[in-house]
Amino acid sequence: MKRVAKPEGQFNVVIEEVDVPKIGSTEVLIRTECTLISRGSEIWRRYIRPEAIAHSSMGYSLVGTLVEVGAKVSGLALGDRVAALAPHAEYVAVEAVEPRNRPSVVLLPPTVSSEIGTFWPLATSSVLWMWQTQAGAEDTMVILGQGLVGSGCMQVAKAEQMGRVIAVDALPLRCELARQLGADEIVDAGVEDPVEAVQGLTEGRGADIVVEAVGGRAGARAFVQAQDMVKRGGLLQVIGLYEDEPLPLDSSKIQGRRLIGGYLDPGRRPKGSERALQLLAEQQIQMQKMITHRFHFTEGAAAFELLYNRLEETMAVLLVWGE
Repeated sequence: MKRVAKPEGQFNVVIEEVDVPKIGSTEVLIRTECTLISRGSEIWRRYIRPEAIAHSSMGYSLVGTLVEVGAKVSGLALGDRVAALAPHAEYVAVEAVEPRNRPSVVLLPPTVSSEIGTFWPLATSSVLWMWQTQAGAEDTMVILGQGLVGSGCMQVAKAEQMGRVIAVDALPLRCELARQLGADEIVDAGVEDPVEAVQGLTEGRGADIVVEAVGGRAGARAFVQAQDMVKRGGLLQVIGLYEDEPLPLDSSKIQGRRLIGGYLDPGRRPKGSERALQLLAEQQIQMQKMITHRFHFTEGAAAFELLYNRLEETMAVLLVWGE
């Protein structure tokens, strides 16, 4: 079988041939249909690194069909169409009984397409992150960054009736998509000062909640802006995978405000997964509009290169497996 690999060397993504994995009694074997590439973790924590990366870390979002089911696995059967926390490969073995993250495999409802099913992990995380903010209907929330994570959080916040949501990004593609997907206000940081815009939209008070979802090299600058956007007594949540430098924390700005890192509470994950599947099935979060590119898995290197070099024209990029 074929799988995506990252050997030693920066920007070095290849397709390698390996044996089909054998499963144990608590595992399932999935024949892959499609996988989603994460620009955050897979580009900034995998693709740009000079060292070799373990295959198990190359991808985390997969949809396919069960072709083997271990003897101790219940609730799943041969032929089931499932989403799984698994890397990019033609076949994957997934621990289903005692996984590190529960659930690791879920049945997809008939109304959720295979492409949309690849967003199940992101949707689950978005639900958990938004629950963590405890935002209410009267709150104003700013979400800095409208990539996959920021857009997922914005859509969940609107679906959960978490008040007024202001989406901020510097790329026209993302600003327009945020408008289509239901953000109450859009701030194009490419044409106006985002801090001034947020202060204007909140009549100088600042936002009750600011979610910093900007990854990569822009993360540190976004964190500075986030500190200037959150009101006294408000909450600043950091979930973006920033790079290159530590976050600059200004003690004079953060006093009187709460600062938290995005936390995926394992105890709430099953409920978060259930809610995510419901939102996907009911199309309350519209992931289909986030897909900009599809590549056959044999063109995996080109897919990663696109995500790294042409950010302004990409959102979700899928790898399609099979003939």
